[in-house]
Amino acid sequence: MSDLHELKCEACQVGAPMVTERELVELSQSTPEWDVHEREGIKQLERIYKFKNFKQAWAFTDKVAKLAEDEFHHPAITLEWRKVTVCWWSHSVKGLHKNDFICAAKTDLIFVSMQD
Repeated sequence: MSDLHELKCEACQVGAPMVTERELVELSQSTPEWDVHEREGIKQLERIYKFKNFKQAWAFTDKVAKLAEDEFHHPAITLEWRKVTVCWWSHSVKGLHKNDFICAAKTDLIFVSMQD
């Protein structure tokens, strides 16, 4: 796992720079389980996590929600039976910012911690 999970999100205002294509490639190497999807012209990071049951998926969702509040950066979270889909993107810049990769790495860390 990269060191991204050790970083803190920075305040991201309208007009903040999105990641460049080069940064996207580099940051994607640090978050290899995440896919970049474009929805309505907006790039987003997405990953689907699988669980043994709904209760574990729900507990994971709660932890990701706490992360979002702690970082003041909020993803789309879809909770389903035995799986959770998380999408990170920066609403203010309508695309991907380094914050999204930081939160993706922290989300992965939450998932790993729940597997023990």
